[in-house]
Amino acid sequence: MVDTGRPHSLEGLRVLDMSRVLAGPFCSMILADLGAEVIKIETPWGDDSRNFGPDFKGDSAYYRLFNRSKKG
Repeated sequence: MVDTGRPHSLEGLRVLDMSRVLAGPFCSMILADLGAEVIKIETPWGDDSRNFGPDFKGDSAYYRLFNRSKKG
């Protein structure tokens, strides 16, 4: 998130992200980018997208992109 020195639009909003793969994680990524606190909840075996390629430093680049700025 880029710090512009002013509050973000969704600052103070807490979102539980229980989605998986693409549409839900993309939506909650945008909410996080706008300042919401997003908490990602996964199944015990993890989100399916953790296994999507390509890899970046041992992790799925796809998973890292769409789940940036989220708490787990």
